[in-house]
Amino acid sequence: MRLLLVEDDNHVAAALSAMLSKHGFEVTHARSGEEALQALLPDSGAPFGVVLLDLGLPDQDGFEVCGKIRKRTATPVIMVTARADVRSRIHGLNLGADDYVVKPYDTMELLARIHAVSRRTAAHDSGHGTEESPDGSHPPLRLGPVTIELPTRQVSVNGTTVSLTRKEFDLLALLAQRPGVVFRREQIISEVWRTSWEGTGRTLEVHIASLRSKLRMPALIETVRGVGYRLVAPVG
Repeated sequence: MRLLLVEDDNHVAAALSAMLSKHGFEVTHARSGEEALQALLPDSGAPFGVVLLDLGLPDQDGFEVCGKIRKRTATPVIMVTARADVRSRIHGLNLGADDYVVKPYDTMELLARIHAVSRRTAAHDSGHGTEESPDGSHPPLRLGPVTIELPTRQVSVNGTTVSLTRKEFDLLALLAQRPGVVFRREQIISEVWRTSWEGTGRTLEVHIASLRSKLRMPALIETVRGVGYRLVAPVG
């Protein structure tokens, strides 16, 4: 798999590139946001499987680069940040990032997250997880003002389209297929992230918070303490 590493620190990049190469990745190093965007141009060679984006870049704000990348390509983006606050993580996810790791991180955690987003992307591209009715149609899921179109992966609230990342959509669609049913955290992680790795739990919390924010319906997804989450169908 080709991996685009966006990192301005050459020493950090060298160490990461060596580690990733040992695990079978073909690493391209971009030292700035502009270099990263140039590397993602259609005529720059075979497509990348993952972009590993450090937010502390010298020429552009890392969040801005993330937004530009998402407008240019659907390649999964993993943010690398020293900002541990939830608000920053949600902001990155809203811009289109698929996951994040917080410095200092364990290299095995980084590898697990890279493999998780690449597996999920492959499953999405092959049409995995889209269910059809017996006649081959895909009826939309309607929950009060929320409409979820499974074939087109579109979500709207009161007729207004809401832009979601791949995992945000998969998470919402999973909960919406059985409103009122409590999904265990482990079950959600297995279904959406295709992993049983416990470190994904914090990522799940951030995605839930991002969904509540984007849909502007904080009560739609209820936290069942110690168990997991359930979608509460709006009344009326």
